[in-house]
Amino acid sequence: MDLTGRTALITGATRGIGLAIAHTLHAHGARLVITGRSEEVGRAALARLDAGDDIALCVADATDRADAERAVDETVDRYGHLDIVVNNVGGATDFATVADITDHTWHHTLALNLDSALYTTRHALSHLIPQHSGRVINIASMEGRDPDPGLCAYAAAKHALIGLTRVLAKEVGPYGVTANCVCPGAVETDWFTEQGPRAARVLGTDYPGLVRHFTDRTATGRLTRPEEVAAAVLLLASRAGSGITGACIPVDGGATV
Repeated sequence: MDLTGRTALITGATRGIGLAIAHTLHAHGARLVITGRSEEVGRAALARLDAGDDIALCVADATDRADAERAVDETVDRYGHLDIVVNNVGGATDFATVADITDHTWHHTLALNLDSALYTTRHALSHLIPQHSGRVINIASMEGRDPDPGLCAYAAAKHALIGLTRVLAKEVGPYGVTANCVCPGAVETDWFTEQGPRAARVLGTDYPGLVRHFTDRTATGRLTRPEEVAAAVLLLASRAGSGITGACIPVDGGATV
């Protein structure tokens, strides 16, 4: 799983799962460009990673096509090539039932979880296909396979992301490029702690009840840790994962079982 000499672009990598992925890939030799919308948060992430010239920050909004393409270009300009794309930008920014969801929430959630991956990947392919090698790894969710009430837009976006990944795998396989999804369950991050109470209200429970809702469905009896998601990304990014494409790998403590 040595990534020495390889370059990765990780979107939404200034906190949570994305930051854990950045730490893991760099620990195995990769040079990185990480993106985030806040320069202040991004600089704090760089300080935590403490990687010197091997990790750069690109302040960009992946839901904006021009920003997404600029992040790809800055990665290639800085390191000379691009080998690994991790589309980590996403999240459920609001919680609503199908009967109550607003147009704004629907379109914003799809842009955050689906459009961002398309914009980044589409531009990255102009580099990956000619070099006949590369990895595209999309961070989807178990909600895209086994959705919960109140997450209709998020579940729809992640379900579509899984479909996009499988189509991409068939299209770019002949060029030596793989495309896969990692599907985390409920992950123990700052975001989960911050947004959990809102999700709990939609489900008609409190925050401890929300945690039980997710952990009772697992075989492990606990929330997933960010570094466990990052380990799956490492496998798919490495030469050890070269035979895996079009896959949707759950990292959910056995919840989908």
